[in-house]
Amino acid sequence: MECKKEKNINKCTCTYDPCSRKGYCCDCISYHLKSKELPGCCFPSKAESTYDRSFKHFAELVNSGII
Repeated sequence: MECKKEKNINKCTCTYDPCSRKGYCCDCISYHLKSKELPGCCFPSKAESTYDRSFKHFAELVNSGII
């Protein structure tokens, strides 16, 4: 499968600028899942900028109706 980094980078909402995985969605998802997290693109911008990408934080946002 061909990576579409140029297309992905335009939609990437990650605010961690030095991230080497920006635009490489497969690498990003694998990295975060190994850490029991979700990638930043799963969160609204205000929540993403906290860098708390835990499943617990995601569930709290869903339960509160934010997501």
